[in-house]
Amino acid sequence: MTDASASGRELDLILFGATGFTGRLTAEYLARHRPGGLRWALAGRNQAKLEGVREHLTTIDDSLGDLPVLTADVTDDVSLKEVAHRARVVITTVGPYLTYGEPLVAACAEAGTDYVDLTGEQEFVDRMYVAHDATAQDSGARLVHCCGFDSIPHDLGAMFTVGLLPEDVPITMRGVVRASGMVSGGTFHTTMNGMARTRQGRAAAAARRSIEPRPQGRSSRAVSGKPHHDAVLGRWLLPLPTIDPRVVARSGAALASYGPEFRYSHYAGTKTLRYAVGGAAGVMALGAAAHVPPLRRALLERIKPGEGPDHARRARSWFTVDFVGEGGGQTVHTRVSGGDPGYDETAKMLAESALCLAFDDNPATSGQVTTAQAMGEALTARLVAAGLKFEEL
Repeated sequence: MTDASASGRELDLILFGATGFTGRLTAEYLARHRPGGLRWALAGRNQAKLEGVREHLTTIDDSLGDLPVLTADVTDDVSLKEVAHRARVVITTVGPYLTYGEPLVAACAEAGTDYVDLTGEQEFVDRMYVAHDATAQDSGARLVHCCGFDSIPHDLGAMFTVGLLPEDVPITMRGVVRASGMVSGGTFHTTMNGMARTRQGRAAAAARRSIEPRPQGRSSRAVSGKPHHDAVLGRWLLPLPTIDPRVVARSGAALASYGPEFRYSHYAGTKTLRYAVGGAAGVMALGAAAHVPPLRRALLERIKPGEGPDHARRARSWFTVDFVGEGGGQTVHTRVSGGDPGYDETAKMLAESALCLAFDDNPATSGQVTTAQAMGEALTARLVAAGLKFEEL
């Protein structure tokens, strides 16, 4: 523990949304792996359910019977301000964030409280930048979105790969995702709603671009690739329209170590052309369904947020993200890999992000920042110690 007592806050960390599926997994991770003396609490809108989670946590560590539980609701600004003012860091798993997320972001930005979430909603992230980045910069709060599978393996993996290339040279990089596991209900809802809100998403992105500073003398961009066969990886690549490439590009814009010109493309990787074609057809079909309200509602009803697979199913799941970086005449191939991406590893990444903000020696930042920008090597080291692999191949 570093300067926890000097901060004047009663708690180091509050987990908001602890009764949901991913929130409960995050609470379990903290129960097992928290540092000694961590002052933390569970928060949510249902006192009885929070007490049920606390009782469950005592089966992991019986000392947690006195863990504080705080009642707070996204519709009650007073309760959210109390949460923000009591803790140094707030974790939230309450989504969809575009619907429920902004009041807590606003409370943390105003209170100077660090904030982490697991959103993959680009429109939400852009809107929060426009509305709350300046306030957070003034208060000293670090607002760090996308602290789960979206987008930590991609953001920190790209940073790891940049560190293996020559300095101060133009860099091109591609990230290629492969995974086995059940798509989380929250991720599915994020994807479908994002596809249905393309016009609003473009407007939010334009509003952000109009006020966001650009790096001087450098450039960093996400580049939409095309389906093709990758000779280095031996796989067919399908462009993946997620938030991840934009997060990576923003880290490249913020950090001079990414060189004078950084370009990143993001793909899903398959063994055969048949799977690549099938994947493209599936994405197109979902995109079309998202714009037909009855079809969208029917699909969203089938996979609901807050639900997830059992432990046995999660134990069989895995992910890899391969990176191929080129710069200064050199090519490097790296990989980030781990277990169940949508749930277990996301809970781990979310919890370790909060602990990293609370206790590690991080770069001096404030405002809305990426994981690479806010925590970088300190968070990578934490995740390696927690079982994720970052390796050069």
